Amino acid sequence: MKYMVLMYADPVATEAMTAAERADVFRRHEALHQDLAESGELLNGAGLAYPRDTTTMRWRGDASTVTDGPFGAGAEQLTAYYVIDCASPERAREIAGRVLDFHVVAVEVRPVHDAFGMDGS
Repeated sequence: MKYMVLMYADPVATEAMTAAERADVFRRHEALHQDLAESGELLNGAGLAYPRDTTTMRWRGDASTVTDGPFGAGAEQLTAYYVIDCASPERAREIAGRVLDFHVVAVEVRPVHDAFGMDGS
């Protein structure tokens, strides 16, 4: 089963991280990438630009609107994701637990029902 692991952090806290904290986050994600690549569970993933660089489009009545900024106004914003393919929801949660820390303060684990561009849906 495929899952999205959606990571949330406070962009202000991200920008305030020290070089040592950034290196720690990078090291931990590189280790996770390596483990998931070796197990064949990692399909895709990426970090996202800061929310201030976001454009949100909405359908209003019979027309679309475009605004600068993220969909939600909360402090915690979507900052990165992985798409994984693993045997169970428990395994997906185990993987997601590896990214929770001082920086990634919330993680959603969501089953993927459609697999556009990914083999073996």
